[in-house]
Amino acid sequence: MHSKSQVHVIGSGFAGLAAAAVLAKKGYQVTILEKNEQPGGRARIWESEGFKFDMGPSWYWMPDVFENYFALFGKKVCDFYELRRLDPGYRVYFGEKEWMDIPANMQELEALFESYEPGSSAGLRKFMEQAAYKYKTAMSDYVFRPSHSITEFIDFKMMLESLRIHMLKPMSKHVRQYFTHPKLIQLLEFPVLFLGATAQKIPAMYSLMNHADLAMGTWYPIGGMYEIVEAMVKIAEEQGVKIMLNTEVKSIDIVAGKARKLITNKGEFTTDFVVAAGDYQHIEQNLIAPEYRNYSSAYWESRTLSPSSLLFYVGLDRTIEGILHHNLFFDEDLDQHAKEIYTEPQWPSKPLFYVSCVSKTDVSSAPEGKENLFFLIPLAPGLEDTEALREQYYHIMMDRFEKITVQKIRGHELVKRSYAMNDFSADYHSYKGNAYGLANTLSQTAFFKPAMRAKKIKNLLFTGQLTVPGPGVPPSLISGQVVAQETDKLLRK
Repeated sequence: MHSKSQVHVIGSGFAGLAAAAVLAKKGYQVTILEKNEQPGGRARIWESEGFKFDMGPSWYWMPDVFENYFALFGKKVCDFYELRRLDPGYRVYFGEKEWMDIPANMQELEALFESYEPGSSAGLRKFMEQAAYKYKTAMSDYVFRPSHSITEFIDFKMMLESLRIHMLKPMSKHVRQYFTHPKLIQLLEFPVLFLGATAQKIPAMYSLMNHADLAMGTWYPIGGMYEIVEAMVKIAEEQGVKIMLNTEVKSIDIVAGKARKLITNKGEFTTDFVVAAGDYQHIEQNLIAPEYRNYSSAYWESRTLSPSSLLFYVGLDRTIEGILHHNLFFDEDLDQHAKEIYTEPQWPSKPLFYVSCVSKTDVSSAPEGKENLFFLIPLAPGLEDTEALREQYYHIMMDRFEKITVQKIRGHELVKRSYAMNDFSADYHSYKGNAYGLANTLSQTAFFKPAMRAKKIKNLLFTGQLTVPGPGVPPSLISGQVVAQETDKLLRK
């Protein structure tokens, strides 16, 4: 097919923007159809009373993935935004007057480990060596495979690598081989919470996240995470991508096994190829006729989803002391909270939570003398979501936050907005209101994930956090690049 083929991308999250820009660079006519009033998918911004809040992702890890993406277009990250490494990267609170600051320097990190568990620095070096090897292997090979079938992974080298990177061993067992102190174990298991499951269910391959966290570091783009979206939009538009906002796809018209038209609230679009970068489950189960779907509703019901979240965006009339940019409150039982997300889904009895205070790094995020706070409690997806429950949990969290940090927050809110399951569903058609896609359990890794290829539609591919390589900003960025290559192959046939 001629390279001037019309490609329509549903959704302008990281995967959608990446896919669109790469395809436009290859010469295709690309249009993004975005439901919401801003591009960026979950990485939107909200501004009120001089406060600027990133509504979604707040952690900037794996900076190489962003550099590699911008390099595809002859650009660098620094062409678009200033990236600053945080040191300490973040703080973990274990209770009143007890916290751990995670240094950017590896020698300081080893000293920190030694202070909790004498002799553990040698174990840390070995653990981190393996984590670096896993990161290098995964990021150079695994993640850029479209995972259409198991045959992509059946070769001697890949099977050997699977054993070397502990594909079959649980993360919890791997960590405990090297460390016994519960606080060190918690620190090393915490990054896999972003992958949507407990360390007992996540393959030890994902200790590569510890390399991303502790070795590569925690960064922040001055101006906020939305700076990444604006950079990607600029690149896409420079390539000729047309972005249509407030344009929601309502159905996909399929004729003789091919997507022919996208029916939206703004009219119909005739298409040669569709890249579905919105919520996979929603697009497949609601926009496509049953006979053309990859999966049944029972399949989706059986998937292990990553958590949803209860978020609060809070602007204070004062500054606060004693917290960093990123703060994890692990002052309650992690296992109990995990159980109430994964095995016995319910609103948590004693939730762990995360607080981001970007105004500690970025003065542009709040008026002078004021503070910008973002609170997050992980929750089981699909729970009842009411204003009363949100407010109840705001006070549960604030009771502990105020006690541990020894300062008053309530009564100083100039701005306060909550966001949870109902909002994820309404704004992003997120399945069961989940926040991060599918959990990266072994049975949902690589070719076990929902397929990138629409098996009964010749000109439709899926991308984003519900397919390969998985949830998170860097994986979504990679997913968009992979789907663009696969789209190009199919259009050239």
